[in-house]
Amino acid sequence: MSQPILKVSGLTKTFVLHLIDGRSITPVADLAFDVWPAQHFLISGRSGIGKTSILKCIYRSYLASAGEIWFDSLLAGPIELIHADESTILRVREREIGYCAQFLRVLPRIAALDILAEPLMRQGATRQAARDEAAAWLQRLGIAEPLWHASPVTFSGGEQQRINLGRAFIAAPRLLLLDEPTASLDGASRQVVVQLIDDARRRGITVLTVSHDLDTLLPSADARLHLA
Repeated sequence: MSQPILKVSGLTKTFVLHLIDGRSITPVADLAFDVWPAQHFLISGRSGIGKTSILKCIYRSYLASAGEIWFDSLLAGPIELIHADESTILRVREREIGYCAQFLRVLPRIAALDILAEPLMRQGATRQAARDEAAAWLQRLGIAEPLWHASPVTFSGGEQQRINLGRAFIAAPRLLLLDEPTASLDGASRQVVVQLIDDARRRGITVLTVSHDLDTLLPSADARLHLA
């Protein structure tokens, strides 16, 4: 019998506001859920309720204040992500857990084609093979060919988000964390995101999404956690 690829229990994240007399806020408190292999798990809720903080605790860009996050790694066996050492976290990020933030952050003057090719080259692909695959993804994402050799920092918000998504999906991690993946996108591009998620699941990739865009993403979700 299969087991969850991700098991979250008692997850709590508290922030101390040092500039406001050291007051603290706890947007995430005693949260628990399981995510199963090749599932699309959707987390919804109002702004400020802690959806992005949950993803960042899983990716370990935030250190949770309490609880446990178990990831069923193929590289290292079951890993408790909150207390794992940094080298283990970096190794798992490289191969098994991907994170797509809401906003694109890239070095300037690097072409869109090379930004998408870079994750494949880190995995051992030759530069030419990686660029060929990146070109196919840029075409699928609707990025006009004249833009492929330009820096995405000059692109529109929607184009930047599509580059952001392409970089995340092309790496094919076992667990992909998506933060508001349809933000800044028009209707046609939002449907491309749904297709990317569906295709990823058919390839065995597990997708954990936080989003307000329930009209677009809820129909493709296998399970949903609504934070109230």
